[in-house]
Amino acid sequence: MNKKIILLIRLLAAIVTIGCIYVFAPWKAAIYYFYPLPATVQEQVDDAVNEGLDGIIVYVQQGEKQPEFYASGWHNRAEEIPADPNALFKIASIGKLYRASAIAKLVANGTLSLDGTLAEYLPSMQGRIENADDITLRMLVQHRSGIPNYTDQDGFSWSEHGIGVNANLALIVDLPADFEPGSDYGYSNTNYLLLGMIMDRVLGYANEEFIKQEILAPLALSHTFLSIKDINLDELMSGYYVGYDSDFKALDQGFIATAEDVGVFIRALNDGSLFTDKEQQIYSAIYEYEHTGWVIGYYSIARYHKDIDAVVIQFVNTVGENTLLFSNTVYSRIIKIIENR
Repeated sequence: MNKKIILLIRLLAAIVTIGCIYVFAPWKAAIYYFYPLPATVQEQVDDAVNEGLDGIIVYVQQGEKQPEFYASGWHNRAEEIPADPNALFKIASIGKLYRASAIAKLVANGTLSLDGTLAEYLPSMQGRIENADDITLRMLVQHRSGIPNYTDQDGFSWSEHGIGVNANLALIVDLPADFEPGSDYGYSNTNYLLLGMIMDRVLGYANEEFIKQEILAPLALSHTFLSIKDINLDELMSGYYVGYDSDFKALDQGFIATAEDVGVFIRALNDGSLFTDKEQQIYSAIYEYEHTGWVIGYYSIARYHKDIDAVVIQFVNTVGENTLLFSNTVYSRIIKIIENR
């Protein structure tokens, strides 16, 4: 290849790298927080795209008002399809709220016990996961088990592995514990992988079916799915990583939903309509009422803001560099706009 062409390619690569660092530099996100607020949420999501995000979806449901939908940027960058506020999106660890809700329901009906141990529910883990005899269901739900996180292991790749598959469990068996059970907190996706296995075993069928029957169906969440195998892929918003042209939406990585479906769920979770009184009491003692989610190409925030009685869901289909910090800043600004109107 001609030396001049090689130098040109290297120069262009350097420009792209510097541009990404500039657009998503942590100092810029910090300063951006103090920029003058636009008058509307739509102006804010448009500005977020102007600042470098590929696409963003925001859902707001406040008090008794009808939900509001906002979108900007690309649903599919390569095909230049505009962002759609009703698009499907990978919600990643927000799915833990659904699984914790299922646990609360199974504890309430006597199928599970929060004091039951990992070794009791999954005897095959005894001798393979350190402290299996002492790790309780409650510790798994609350990330206090000390079990290593499989997504932190050298053999794990976000761009290759699905979430919840047995291959991920193989990455952590026979490893030493991060800490003694109950003595500390350590967020670990392995906890919820194991909880899924436990639910499958005690139910005698896939826990996903229980979630569909006991959580999705009662709330009429017809646009929430547990695998990309269950959807039309064109309806799923594309997911991007800074510096790469690849679209990561074809990876099967857990829960998928529209912003509206997540919003309805978060409202029901927080106002108690998802649970019986007994289930609500159990859930309140074991897990949280909001969550974020990250998989390659996708970052999501799902929260209820009691002071303004508002559920606000934000989906961003750009990750990498410092996009997470920037996305959180955008979310904070949207909350301020809602507070001020």
